[in-house]
Amino acid sequence: MDFLVRSEDLPGGYGQYPGSRSVEDLLKNGVIILDKWPGPTSRDVTATVKKILNLNKTGHAGTLDPAVSGVLPICLENACKVMPALQKQDKEYVGVMRLHKDVGEADLRKAVDKFVGKIRQRPPVRSAVARRMRERNVYSFQILDKIGRDVLFRIACEAGTYVRVICHQIGQQIGGANMAELRRTKAGAFGEDKCTRIQDVVDAYHEWKENGDKKIRDYILPVEAGVEHLLKIIIKDSAVYSIAAGSPLYSNGISKISKEIITNDMIAILTLKGELVALAKANMDAEDMLRKKGIAAKTDRVIIDRMIYPKT
Repeated sequence: MDFLVRSEDLPGGYGQYPGSRSVEDLLKNGVIILDKWPGPTSRDVTATVKKILNLNKTGHAGTLDPAVSGVLPICLENACKVMPALQKQDKEYVGVMRLHKDVGEADLRKAVDKFVGKIRQRPPVRSAVARRMRERNVYSFQILDKIGRDVLFRIACEAGTYVRVICHQIGQQIGGANMAELRRTKAGAFGEDKCTRIQDVVDAYHEWKENGDKKIRDYILPVEAGVEHLLKIIIKDSAVYSIAAGSPLYSNGISKISKEIITNDMIAILTLKGELVALAKANMDAEDMLRKKGIAAKTDRVIIDRMIYPKT
């Protein structure tokens, strides 16, 4: 990510680098990329993590149907504030589509190609949103293998796309089809390589509580991982307290700016040590933040504890 430099600043003696946080801090400001198993709802899985880790609050980013497995980001305690930044991320899935009649490969590919690009679909009956027609982007739909009437596929799509519905829509072109299996392999920047099993979390948590073993750190990402994809403003230490108190960010408090920022972008405000201070909405383009005085960004959700940096 390229930055415009407004002032050359070095971090002072306050705060700490995200990678050096204690287990206690991670449990209050962390994200677990869980490998959801088929059966429970996403809400049930999130409640299980909350109970296991003895937390007051957890939340998931991107609902998975009960029968679907795979990548499910779960925010812990204070990290739940970054869920709006995670929920609109693109997704990738691998699944099996079962055809209701024998279909040649050429006809199948012709039908599939109609559902790449902008598509329109209505959410299924059992969904958490209103059942109105909506437009979504399907970036790719690859047929990986076909055995009889079972078609193994990979799909990359915009958040909020119902793969089950796409399988049904394809089936309407070729005599019927339904989604037989589905696994999410990627949610935004988080792929299967970042996934952890619930049993590993359970074991590591108990080892930490009983023996002080810190392997649980391997399974909890700092809250900053949830905003890696956002454009960023890095602020001076002297500006942290006011932002943590909910004040807007003025341009004179800026150290560096992602050069691609445009007005109304959701952005992440970070300290010089890389700590997430807040989510905010850009009030200027990056070039204006560099040259002009005034409100550069309006604070939306404060993440950092206001007592970490002093009032100046």
